[in-house]
Amino acid sequence: MSDKLIIFDTTLRDGEQSPGASMTKDEKVRIAKILEKMKVDVIEAGFAIASQGDFEAVQAVAKAVKDSTICSLARALDKDIDRAGESIKGANSARIHTFIATSDIHMQMKLRMTPDEVVSQAVRSVKRATKFTDNIEFSPEDAGRSEIDFLCRIIEKAIKAGATTINIPDTVGYNIPHQFGETMRMLIERIPNSDKAIFSAHCHNDLGLAVSNSLAAVLSGARQIECTINGLGERAGNTSLEEVVMAVRTRQDVFGCDTNIDATNILAASRLVSSITGFVVQPNKAIVGANAFAHEAGIHQDGVLKHRETYEIMRAEDVGWNTNSLVLGKHSGRNAFKARLVELGVDFESDEALNDAFSRFKTLADKKHDIFDEDLQALVTEAQTEATEFIRLVSLKVSAETGKDNTADITLSINGNEQSASAKTSGAVDAAFTAILSLVNIEPKLQLYSVTNVTQGTDSLGEVNVRLEHEGKIVNGQGVDTDIITSSAKAYVNALNKVMANVEKAHPQI
Repeated sequence: MSDKLIIFDTTLRDGEQSPGASMTKDEKVRIAKILEKMKVDVIEAGFAIASQGDFEAVQAVAKAVKDSTICSLARALDKDIDRAGESIKGANSARIHTFIATSDIHMQMKLRMTPDEVVSQAVRSVKRATKFTDNIEFSPEDAGRSEIDFLCRIIEKAIKAGATTINIPDTVGYNIPHQFGETMRMLIERIPNSDKAIFSAHCHNDLGLAVSNSLAAVLSGARQIECTINGLGERAGNTSLEEVVMAVRTRQDVFGCDTNIDATNILAASRLVSSITGFVVQPNKAIVGANAFAHEAGIHQDGVLKHRETYEIMRAEDVGWNTNSLVLGKHSGRNAFKARLVELGVDFESDEALNDAFSRFKTLADKKHDIFDEDLQALVTEAQTEATEFIRLVSLKVSAETGKDNTADITLSINGNEQSASAKTSGAVDAAFTAILSLVNIEPKLQLYSVTNVTQGTDSLGEVNVRLEHEGKIVNGQGVDTDIITSSAKAYVNALNKVMANVEKAHPQI
């Protein structure tokens, strides 16, 4: 059995299915580049048939990334396969990932197909995919609730048709570790041609067991794990890449394999994904949370000072925490600024884009003394957001006094035309939002309002995330500024721009 564990990252596809986590093409390329730098084996860049935007994003990632295999998802339908094949043409190494549901409830209630029809469709889709690439992955959707005999039957035929990777999804997060591990073991043992394919696990976290189930699959012979940065994903999320990678690497006495991942880039990837999607990483999140290597208890502090291994099973430096050092300030030059952003996975398409980002950096440096990597990532994300906006915040003035209503005077540029409004309510943020809404013709519902500081200090950039719902569509907006009220207004405008863009996507689950 191979001692290499393949890491298949689906942050750009399954991770993006989190409500409000939609990414632009440029944002997907930024994340893909840091995944490539991390030496991720396979990057699932999107679901090409879902929309023109998804198709173009997969194409862009395929052209930008040279060292990782680029994959597009496709249902077991001719039009999906063809669209996926077209999207990955520019990749150095390409894969098509096709799937069809195999559980009784999915076949009967969703597909309305017989088992024989499902098998036939699976075989047809795999064979069609061979027209575009010989690297084909097949997934029996909802395998975690499928009959084992039927799984053996359909997988054997899929491998015979040309599938080189067989992915076993626990689509609804229903399985528990010993059960999922046993399913993987039985499939590998019972399927006659299982040696002709790599077996993979794709686990969801509805019961908080995605990582545990994935590791159980590895112990039972799986040699690919499908995962996302920060465990991002719809509902309760997906298997966390950083947790799987460090569990396997830390417990080499248990796992007979390891990944090629350069773990020193894990923290940078985590922060970039968090910055772009607006999904804040909880402080006690394993590996990448702010408290992951923090010790407050006196006994723990004393032990770590005497010998690190008393309370730490891995080094903070090994996952990138040592890279969070101050490197830039108000006297830093353009070349140093550019070099640091390139290290963070940000490339500039033109001198104009670089000059714009550098100008923002200088403006920020006049407001706060210490500039950290998170500040730089926030600046770039903000710049890319503004490049595709319908509404732009021109100015904001807030008057606040204890015991009295707050007044917000705001000016927006809407499709190039400046308009102003005022509002008076009990809170400054509420007044700003009310004034903004008075200038647009929609009334979305505010589902989430969250404020965090990007770095330490009272002069830190304040990052505000808002989540809006409008006519069934959920979007996430983000704003950063050293002033919280301004950050809030930027985040609200950012979310409104996404509502107005009204990009429709029909993402599947696997």
